[in-house]
Amino acid sequence: MTITLENESGREFDFPCEQLAAEVIEAALEAEDFPFEAEVNVLLVTNEEIHRINREQRGIDSPTDVLSFPMIAYPAPGDFSKVEEEDDNFNPETGEALLGDIILSSDKVKEQAREFGHSERREFAFLIVHSMLHLMGYDHMTEAEAAVIEEKQRNILNMVGIFRE
Repeated sequence: MTITLENESGREFDFPCEQLAAEVIEAALEAEDFPFEAEVNVLLVTNEEIHRINREQRGIDSPTDVLSFPMIAYPAPGDFSKVEEEDDNFNPETGEALLGDIILSSDKVKEQAREFGHSERREFAFLIVHSMLHLMGYDHMTEAEAAVIEEKQRNILNMVGIFRE
């Protein structure tokens, strides 16, 4: 598994971001029985930067907490049966599946941790898990989809011992 984490936000946390991201990403892959070694890129940015990206990529003129840019199209959420059919789904040098990119607002991690009354570590882990599920085809556009993704998030966070505080 290759995880590239870059912090362009200039914000620091009191926990090791790379280690926590790796732990949570690995747990998400395990929980979903993802059958390949994977490559994921995580970029930490400011509210201003995620606002710009959200506006340019999604046409939404406001900052958000996390953006997910999946590289693989799935027949259905969590259905990895067709991944091997496309060579472009894999890094030719490593053979790892190119899951995609996670762009996370460090400012939102801090803001939402305060707002929801839990640690920045918990908020960071939650947003990574949420984004990983998007990278594996899940969404929350309907109530039924939202219920599925919420249960999966809770289960994955429980796997790594991160509970609602």
